[in-house]
Amino acid sequence: MLQTAVKFPVKDELDLALEEAAMANKTVIIAVVNKAYVEQSVDGETTILDLFLESFWLGEDTRELLDHLLLVAVDQTAYDRCRFKRLHCYRLVTDDVDFGGEKVYMSNEFIRMMWRRTLFLLDVLRRGYSFIFTDTDVMWLRNPLSKLSLNGTKDLQISVDKYNGDPRPEHNVINTGFYYIRSNNNTISLFEAWYSKKDNSTGKKEQDVLQDLLRKGIFGQLDLQVKFLETKHFSGFCQDSRDVKEVITVHANCCRHISAKVSDLTTVLRDWKRFKAKVTTFPESASNITRSFRWSGHRGCWNSWKNNTLIN
Repeated sequence: MLQTAVKFPVKDELDLALEEAAMANKTVIIAVVNKAYVEQSVDGETTILDLFLESFWLGEDTRELLDHLLLVAVDQTAYDRCRFKRLHCYRLVTDDVDFGGEKVYMSNEFIRMMWRRTLFLLDVLRRGYSFIFTDTDVMWLRNPLSKLSLNGTKDLQISVDKYNGDPRPEHNVINTGFYYIRSNNNTISLFEAWYSKKDNSTGKKEQDVLQDLLRKGIFGQLDLQVKFLETKHFSGFCQDSRDVKEVITVHANCCRHISAKVSDLTTVLRDWKRFKAKVTTFPESASNITRSFRWSGHRGCWNSWKNNTLIN
């Protein structure tokens, strides 16, 4: 009796990378890096990537999350550095485009790289994986899974530059540097509609285009259940969390240059270490230490806006 061979679909490199990094519920943590984020400058003492990884070491209940981080490298140097650090790595190849150097905020190259990132993340959703997307200039001080709704009731949970407590989409300024999204037909449709605007949005970054779609009611049109994350928990340089016992992430948003981000994020981790050391040393005074805590000023990022010349 002849037996018919069973044919299995061939998995490509992205399938394998996602499978290796995924949690049991097919959720992955994804970050995208290029050479400028993984290599020290001549005068630099650390990198954005090193600070990002250090935050997982210093954070509360965050170390095991590195097992589920997929680092997406857009150039060979970033990929080599990722492999050297023994992380889950994927090389995203874009023909005839060099994404290696610093892409200054809102420059043409910056905008092109953000759109390439969006297309890649659409591919991930189409493969059935939900994900937490995080910029590498986000410090993970606590495990965000404690505050994110993973029970299937929310399709998209996204950070904002400033939180005003208003749940209406048109009243929030979103930030695509940190969000959780479930893979389903509605979220795939959202990303398809979003990416379709790429060539008709000259001078706008991908985040601005999603903001425009939000204001035009796309979340309601697609019946998406969306939650805007409070800056009390998911904070940034645009709006600091005032409650250090509740803060989960700190994002170097409202900042223009990598050198400024490195300087100010180094200070964030220093502030965090000092706070944790004081609470550990003086547990009886923990409440007073927490109430009196203040983040250091983000002076490097504030000053990064003084020169407004864009580099294309």
